[in-house]
Amino acid sequence: MTDYAGIEEILTTTLRLERRPVAVSFRDTAPTGVRKFTGTQPSGCSFWRLAAKGDVFYTEPSDHYNCPVGSYTHNIALPAEREQELPNVLSLMSDIGYIRMEEVGGIPRLPQTPAAIVYAPLAETPIDPDVVLVAGRPGHMMLFQEAATRAATSVAPMLGRPTCMAIPAALSGRLASSLGCVGNRIYTGISEDEFYVVVATSTLPSIVEQLSTIVSANAALTDYHTNRRATLATA
Repeated sequence: MTDYAGIEEILTTTLRLERRPVAVSFRDTAPTGVRKFTGTQPSGCSFWRLAAKGDVFYTEPSDHYNCPVGSYTHNIALPAEREQELPNVLSLMSDIGYIRMEEVGGIPRLPQTPAAIVYAPLAETPIDPDVVLVAGRPGHMMLFQEAATRAATSVAPMLGRPTCMAIPAALSGRLASSLGCVGNRIYTGISEDEFYVVVATSTLPSIVEQLSTIVSANAALTDYHTNRRATLATA
């Protein structure tokens, strides 16, 4: 398996991450040797918070029912007795001006319902993940995106709400950035000056390979632009 511990160390050091990158894996069957999540959470992205703190576990579709929007992006159908919760929350969001109902059809979704979703800190992932979520500050995430471009990874346009749609958006092999949404920020505790970059794991090693070049280039350009400002700025 890929040296995910080494990749996490590089990402954490180079991008000055304050929370651990999270590995997410979608499975057709429950994984062996991985703890089943017990308890409840209010949202699918709450599982990101647990994994970033060091937990390794898997969920089943029913663990996501409390989040109608997250269930929608993950192609998880709510049970009959709860299926009205999605239109109810969408109506609320529409009524207060948060969304327009016509936007819903354009939200990326997983192509099929996963039987199990494995969450773990990247360094401790028990299986090869499908995507990796990285949260950090703009100046550092800029380096990540520039490394992706240098690695010839397709970069999707910046996404907004809901944050969880960045996962299916990245699955096709692209790098997807998300400014986040208010629900995600409450449920995960991500700070106001951070946002997410989500990348398909198949492209991650090549992006990491380009990080040192991008960091060196930015250091050189910092000197270049600093000197130009000192020389040319008149006020």
